[in-house]
Amino acid sequence: MAAMELKGAGVVVTGAGSGIGAALARRFAAAGARLVVNDLDGAAAARVADEVGGLAVPGDAGAEESVAALVAAARAHLGEIDLFCANAGIEPGGGEHTPEAVWDQVWQVNVMGHVRAARHLIGPWLERGRGHFLATVSAAGLLTHLESASYSVSKHGALAFAEWLSATHGNKGVTVQVLCPMGVRTQMYERTDAAAKAVLGGAVLEPGQVADEVMEGLADGRFLILPHPEVRDHYAFRATDTDRWLRGMRSLRRRIDEAADG
Repeated sequence: MAAMELKGAGVVVTGAGSGIGAALARRFAAAGARLVVNDLDGAAAARVADEVGGLAVPGDAGAEESVAALVAAARAHLGEIDLFCANAGIEPGGGEHTPEAVWDQVWQVNVMGHVRAARHLIGPWLERGRGHFLATVSAAGLLTHLESASYSVSKHGALAFAEWLSATHGNKGVTVQVLCPMGVRTQMYERTDAAAKAVLGGAVLEPGQVADEVMEGLADGRFLILPHPEVRDHYAFRATDTDRWLRGMRSLRRRIDEAADG
């Protein structure tokens, strides 16, 4: 797929008030991109926008009206959107007993936010013959998230939608990529149960390190951007020996439960 040229490009980043989104906005601005910064937290969006010389457009990245308003404001400011980063996401924790309203909220942000953005983006991109969509999916979309059923399910959905976009529009100038990190030192990670952190281990990256990997991925157009290289092996193992992989996941679940019990 086509490499992304950031100098002079019009870029939108959702969930950019902190964490990975803010790091992406900073890297893109340093590369010469023109930024629109979105976050549900309007003050956070404004701080990052001021830092990168961009436009803050606060709003819910999962709500239909907010997505439409974001795209319209971005086009008015940028002229056209060259790169849209669907980075906003929520992870409430919990299993099958997670309330219906929470499941719906997670689905709206983590999946439908991507779908709704694509509805406004794809048509103009097809007309001009180019456009770039980057979805922050997380390793949970390739594997699972033992601490949050709704997050795991929704991120699998986000991955499936990105795959569909790429398969359907990838030969018409639209490049689709997914960012799938494991542990990243963000507010979401800091809320992770201490027992789970202790058992799962692995490298915990800083948001800036993830942004560095994204820059490399944008340069070569690969579909999977994997800041933790081991995720590729885990993903292949899951596909080729699913029963053994699930036994491993159950073993991890048992270890987390035992650590939590002291």
